[in-house]
Amino acid sequence: MSLLFQPVQVATGSSDSESRLVFDDGFLVAILVQLCTQHGDQAGRWFLEAGFGRVEHANPPTFADLDVAQDWIERQLASAEDV
Repeated sequence: MSLLFQPVQVATGSSDSESRLVFDDGFLVAILVQLCTQHGDQAGRWFLEAGFGRVEHANPPTFADLDVAQDWIERQLASAEDV
């Protein structure tokens, strides 16, 4: 599996604007937003702003970095293949 992370700016209504669209085989599967300093000790982490299909989550997680986010998204997508 090879995910593509496309840098974008997302109008979140806060100072969190550095974002990534995440594509799997041309399909948008997630939007990640990097948390700003307003989030205290969470600043710099990546938040699952939106997930689609198997990446959708009722309690969206945060990730220490994009590598950790990629691993998590790949596991979510792989679980769809197990069904």
